[in-house]
Amino acid sequence: MNAQCPEKSRVLYNRAALFGNGLVPARSGRRRDPCRFRAVWSKGAGVPTITSEKPLNLMENNPQAIHMGRHFNPIRALLRYGVAWTLVVFAPLVVLDQLPDLDAFTDPVMINTGAAASAALVLGLFLVGRVLNLPGTRGAVHGVPIMLISFGLAALVLFAFRVEYSRVMLFYSTVVGTLFAMRLRWFEPALAKQTFHLVPFGMAMRMEGVGDFPVERMETPQIPETGRSSIVADFRADLPDEWERLLAKASLSGVPVYHYKQLTESLTGQVKIEHLSENSFGSLIPNQSYTPIKRMIDIVGSVIAILLTLPVMLALILLVWLEDRESPFYVQRRTGHGGKPFRMYKFRSMTRRPPPNGDDAREEAITQDGDARVTRIGRVIRKVRLDELPQLFNVLKGEMSLIGPRPEANELADWYEENLAFYSYRNIVKPGLTGWAQVNQGHVATLEDIDIKLQYDFYYIKYFSFWLDVLIVMRTIHTIVTGFGSK
Repeated sequence: MNAQCPEKSRVLYNRAALFGNGLVPARSGRRRDPCRFRAVWSKGAGVPTITSEKPLNLMENNPQAIHMGRHFNPIRALLRYGVAWTLVVFAPLVVLDQLPDLDAFTDPVMINTGAAASAALVLGLFLVGRVLNLPGTRGAVHGVPIMLISFGLAALVLFAFRVEYSRVMLFYSTVVGTLFAMRLRWFEPALAKQTFHLVPFGMAMRMEGVGDFPVERMETPQIPETGRSSIVADFRADLPDEWERLLAKASLSGVPVYHYKQLTESLTGQVKIEHLSENSFGSLIPNQSYTPIKRMIDIVGSVIAILLTLPVMLALILLVWLEDRESPFYVQRRTGHGGKPFRMYKFRSMTRRPPPNGDDAREEAITQDGDARVTRIGRVIRKVRLDELPQLFNVLKGEMSLIGPRPEANELADWYEENLAFYSYRNIVKPGLTGWAQVNQGHVATLEDIDIKLQYDFYYIKYFSFWLDVLIVMRTIHTIVTGFGSK
């Protein structure tokens, strides 16, 4: 510990505040605190003061992604659910109640249908709200399948327990609920509509090169007067007193204030890796509480997927063999969890060649656009990712996960590790059939592209969660349908 840092915890003055998903720098009296303490907002105390015994790493202290909208507002949430329930459940009951010989509000069949539709709506809106907080999401793309699954589960439960229900009303509720999910952002304004005001110190200016989001450099330490504005600062920079007071005042006034690094991560879905410190590595340890749940999902999901796709796999075995009378399978050693190699299974999509050595092996492992080695059947199955189906058995064996960073051939992994710092750290989680980098970037092989891919992998590791996995599954479906990134 720095000799200037006392062993005992000290009370910090109220020139710090928690705002949004970031923390402002703190001072102790009139001197800069050499330990770079951070204060945490205490609602009961009335002022943002607290004690701490060690410097706090921002990434370590706050590992969750910034929500892509305003802070939770209970009034807005009640309005959202209230409007949705009125349109999806109450409105059709009112209309049906006008029919002769039908009292919709007392009829058991209509009550059963209304209850099922209400449960499906609440579940769907909750899941959609969680997923839409992640980068690159849209209600029209990601809200639709979630709502369809929610109402599908409701119909399945009604059918399984032989509960009588109105098919017409449930169909109406499904359609309207799905349309509502597509427009859910009407109730949660997106960050894209905000203007980001940049505090002109440190690395905050990097926000000027992120996407098409409107940014303005702040000339004076005054809270922006425009209604939809946020402040972006580099909390690790040496900020003058008046700018620190601005951040605390803005926080207490309800103006969102973000750390540039976390905001950039949430907008791009990437974690920059050029300045990873020892504490940053600590923050990139995946959520251990989710790991056993994820393994259970892998086992159940792989078994179901194998049973459902078994006819397709048998047909592919025959088609690949008929093309050139060679083995329909391709087995390659890839780098897996903890850097341990494993044998990964695929349907063969290329012509067989003698195994190369040295640099030739690395070149052979890279698939180029229009690669002449790809067979006619291989070109089709690679486009829709059917060549990856045998990896379901790798998932069942525990060598892979359904979702995670894609495993690289050993020759490529060694090359990337020699040229890219911290490359091997992506192996802290199991490789997957599909992953965050895969659905955002597609198939890449050059060092420049792999560097970007690594930033996507680090984002997945840092925000390792069920909700991110759900988003990846939905985007994988879109990738399969469009053939995005295939070679």
